[in-house]
Amino acid sequence: MGELDGRTALVTGGSRGIGRAVALRLAADGALVAVHYGGDEQAAMETVGLIAKAGGRAFAVRARFGESDALDRLFEGLGAELAEHGEDGLDILVNNAGIHLAGSIGQITEEEFDRVMAINVRAPLFVIQRSLPLLRDGGRIVNVASAATRISSPLQLGYTVSKTALAAFAAPLANELGRRGITVNTVNPGVILTDMTSAWTSAPQAVAGLESITALGRIGQPEDVADVVGFLAGPQGRWVTGQTVDVSGGTYLGPIPPA
Repeated sequence: MGELDGRTALVTGGSRGIGRAVALRLAADGALVAVHYGGDEQAAMETVGLIAKAGGRAFAVRARFGESDALDRLFEGLGAELAEHGEDGLDILVNNAGIHLAGSIGQITEEEFDRVMAINVRAPLFVIQRSLPLLRDGGRIVNVASAATRISSPLQLGYTVSKTALAAFAAPLANELGRRGITVNTVNPGVILTDMTSAWTSAPQAVAGLESITALGRIGQPEDVADVVGFLAGPQGRWVTGQTVDVSGGTYLGPIPPA
């Protein structure tokens, strides 16, 4: 039996990258997983298919964050699919969906900033709010922020602001929901090999530079993050709440000693 047998999970942005790896991990542990996606139906169905092929259970739910009806679409679809699978509640929520915004203070437009805040901050805040009537006591909320919150990069100011705001959810929500046994935590990935980072990770020189400032000496894989989310979402993470876990392989901790 899996650690999450009988549990249900919603993973936003679950069709690709870190979200797909998280969905696969939670399903492998026994959870019924709702794979949320914004527009790439093919990728979402591939994720559902991979889970089914491995003997797990999953379904896809579409809602494009940033659109006015996104939350209604998400929770109407989620409720209908849960009912079809004989479920009426949620045990695990992973807020992973997000977008990147590159640019220094002189380059960011108001429209770009509003969009990154709407998708990276507003959406997960109200996904949590709308999830609470469904979220059963003893549940788990995990928000996927970024190591950018501690690594100063003037070229991703808007993204850093949005992920710092997301990371700030954990402590106050942990205090509010703790009496229900619900934990709330944040994971901060470093550079991970995904579609979002392909502009950097496709360049050997950039990869070498990133590896040189990472204690463990390599670029991260989605599964590196998914395993930490799996721990926080599972029974072994029951006594961890209000915390932020850096999942960057030790990126930019300081001077790297010579080999």
